[in-house]
Amino acid sequence: MADNNHPRVVTRAKFSARAAAVAAIPSLRMLNSYLSTSTYGLRRNDPGICDFTLGNPHQMPPEAYVDTLRRNLTPQNDQWFAYKTNGAEARAAAAASLERLLEVPFEPEDIYLTTGGFTAIAMALKAVADPGDEVIYSLPPWFLYEPIITEAGLVPVKVRINPETFDLDLTAITAAITPRTRVVIVNSPNNPTGRIYPPTLLVKLAALLEVASAGNGHRIYLVSDEAYNRIVFDGTRFHSPAEYYPYTLLAYSFGKTHLAPGQRVGYLALPPTMPDRAEMREVLEALQISLGWIYPNALLQYALPELERFSIDVAQLQRRRDRLIEELTAMGYLLHRPEGSFYLFVNSPIPDDVAFTEMLASRDVFVLPGALFETPGFFRISLTANDQMVERSLSGFAAAITESRGG
Repeated sequence: MADNNHPRVVTRAKFSARAAAVAAIPSLRMLNSYLSTSTYGLRRNDPGICDFTLGNPHQMPPEAYVDTLRRNLTPQNDQWFAYKTNGAEARAAAAASLERLLEVPFEPEDIYLTTGGFTAIAMALKAVADPGDEVIYSLPPWFLYEPIITEAGLVPVKVRINPETFDLDLTAITAAITPRTRVVIVNSPNNPTGRIYPPTLLVKLAALLEVASAGNGHRIYLVSDEAYNRIVFDGTRFHSPAEYYPYTLLAYSFGKTHLAPGQRVGYLALPPTMPDRAEMREVLEALQISLGWIYPNALLQYALPELERFSIDVAQLQRRRDRLIEELTAMGYLLHRPEGSFYLFVNSPIPDDVAFTEMLASRDVFVLPGALFETPGFFRISLTANDQMVERSLSGFAAAITESRGG
């Protein structure tokens, strides 16, 4: 019986429902488990393994990158490490680089510097969508879209890509649009497939979104995740949705271009064709502060104009891609030739891709299962493994596919 001097306390959950929903996302739980308690999690620091899991570097950073950071670390005045917002020189360098890449005249004032591409995507979603709105993206996805969407109080809506071409399935996207649709996310070059979406497809996507926006009576925005837009092979010309659809918010990360994901710097960019940019600028500036002062650290802002002048050795990545495709195909693996990004997305020889990745792990070869990308029956290889790992891994790949066939 309740004590009148101590009224009964109505209990509630210890955590917010939204935080609990993020923590319960299967792909996120699987990723955390894979990085901590799996065979890879227990052996990831062993020097003899062949690590094809994450897009982490497995050779020493380029000297040009280190020199750039070293030069800009030296203070030139007493405000060198004071609070930073959107540095003018960094914005101008990023806008000029985008203009060279896409032949679109981006303005420095439309570049919003962030602590990596993660934050740029999160800021874009919060800028244009309210809790309960829907966000469409394609499977297989980068595995952190759903956590970012859920944390913002938005509803993830998933559609499959075309399994034959790895292109967006525009029919599936059209069918998924409802009156609550507010954003469509596009990732090109794609992680994990390596597909670069062609202009013909992007033009059709833009037309589709125009019609759907008119039908819904509100604008559907496109968030273009372009973390790999400088990592392209065979002289392929990259095209951004921002060239064709004015309501595009472009998210970029320098962590891929320099293979330095631990140095968090990126940006969100608005194309010059976007209507109502003045209002959008005010919104993004407010979000940069309210999300926790998400501007990049001073050192990376000072270094950014120089960092825009070089990238990792893409030709070396392409040679690594070609070497693995040649060898794996000869062994009997099935895979598409990626046009960009860091990855090969390979058909698992058996339906249970998690079991097959364990067969590889038992031979010191570590890859990510397709289940992490909500696409069972595949596995992902990161080309950021070094050349020695590639050569050591070939016997393991051969033995695993033989075992999978009962050999």
